[in-house]
Amino acid sequence: MSSSGAAARRRAIRKSKGQRAAVKVRQRAAWMFFGGLAALAAVLGFVVLRQPRLPRIDASDVAQVELGSRIYANSCASCHGAKLEGQANWQKRMENGRLPAPPHDASGHTWHHGDEMLFRTTKYGALSYSPGYQTDMPAFEGRLTDKEIAASLAFIKSTWPPKIRSKQARIDSGSR
Repeated sequence: MSSSGAAARRRAIRKSKGQRAAVKVRQRAAWMFFGGLAALAAVLGFVVLRQPRLPRIDASDVAQVELGSRIYANSCASCHGAKLEGQANWQKRMENGRLPAPPHDASGHTWHHGDEMLFRTTKYGALSYSPGYQTDMPAFEGRLTDKEIAASLAFIKSTWPPKIRSKQARIDSGSR
């Protein structure tokens, strides 16, 4: 074998080793990528499965509305008003930078949100907002059951005029 032939063979072997190494790197990267995707899917699946189902919130259910009326009077009215009127100047920030408690009647914006958002805001308080958002809204998790939170929301919704309830139902169906 000539020296140029041997050199060509060595170059081919080196090239072949380099190609094999590159293939191994790509395979390892692919395994890491797809392994990461699988781990992410597992975490997301766990989080989704862990989420409690939203309880039924039915403003036409007399028993739920009656329970909600009592819950609202005992747990919500001190801030949002006995007649759901909210605190004065509820759209203007207080000295501490926070907004006063809004009304839950038809004059407020509660009906602009879907049931899930209303439920989570009541249950988790500030944790349901953007990180860092400051609010005086407490979390009722551990103080009220999911059934009681749903009942308080059913009561609030029962006070809205039919047109507002219809609008909120459309908003709710679009947010699911």
